[in-house]
Amino acid sequence: MKITAIRIGKVSIPLKKPFKTALRQVNSAEDIIIKMIADTGETGFGNAPPTAVITGDSQDSVIAAIRDTIGPRLIGMDVDNLEGIMTTIDGAMLHNSSAKAALDIAVYDLFGKRHGIPLYKLLGGYRNVITTDLTISVNAPEEMVQDSLEAVAAGYTELKLKVGTDAALDIKRVQAIRAAVGYDVKIRLDANQGWSPKEAVRTIRKFEDMGLDIELIEQPVKAHDFSGLKYVTEHVETDIMADEAAFGVYEVFQLLAMQACDLINIKLMKAGGLHNAIKIAHFAETMGVKCMMGCMLESKVGITAAASLAGGKVIVDKSDLDAAVLLAQDPVVGGVSFSKNQIIIPDAPGLGITDIQGWQEIK
Repeated sequence: MKITAIRIGKVSIPLKKPFKTALRQVNSAEDIIIKMIADTGETGFGNAPPTAVITGDSQDSVIAAIRDTIGPRLIGMDVDNLEGIMTTIDGAMLHNSSAKAALDIAVYDLFGKRHGIPLYKLLGGYRNVITTDLTISVNAPEEMVQDSLEAVAAGYTELKLKVGTDAALDIKRVQAIRAAVGYDVKIRLDANQGWSPKEAVRTIRKFEDMGLDIELIEQPVKAHDFSGLKYVTEHVETDIMADEAAFGVYEVFQLLAMQACDLINIKLMKAGGLHNAIKIAHFAETMGVKCMMGCMLESKVGITAAASLAGGKVIVDKSDLDAAVLLAQDPVVGGVSFSKNQIIIPDAPGLGITDIQGWQEIK
């Protein structure tokens, strides 16, 4: 099975509610979708949601990287030559991790279809059902309480609260939500780089002193501040997760070597695809560090790929794969399905995706 063409398109999907973090506000998912065509007529699907404030990628840069630089080098390559293809993707240009991830996902989809195996089984086959949390955007405390209660009523037992805009207000937000949802619901916090190291320690210690039972704190400090992240990790009892800091394989290696965090958040769009995300998972497993599988605002294409890795690897014991649930529409035919807070990974070959509705090709 050889790659004969790569078609690039996009979808625009409104969100049910605005997605607000310490870094940005988003009202719709503007995703790049690729269709990788093989000489057998089979199609592999890939996905890249441009996230400029985190990955540095825009729609135009993703399109240009795939169309002009990386994609042409893959034409004619045999899908069975995974190592050669991934080496080509990584070596074609620096950075551009989202474009690389879209191509990587499509190749893995084709590989699974070529051999008649679901992607989660190809990646380890540990489980085909995973549990995801639901993200609560940063807003006024009363609005976050309402959103949290709605999430719990919908069957979610793990909430990820966006904080990091104002430490004093963050304490009020978390306190109000814990009082509203009780202690049977797990609460995770994501500061999205919003605190200084000392501010993070003071704030987290207050959470601890108040008995708010926070499961973990994600990326409390700036992504580049590895020493600050280590300082926070060493001065609080709550587990600290690296997200934006854990950008790719090399950064994760550094973090693990420094013992700068307790947990790693793996995202395909940061890592540049599944092949590098697998390396990160293996690094973490070697060091005994558990991982969360996270996402940007991917359509169900990217979520299915990420869920497949989470399903395949035992070291990935937490998932934050709610992006597709946040979308008001689902243009993807096939892929994962959802039941309350559970994600069911299909047993169809590859990603199990057969079509993308409303896909607009870019010439």
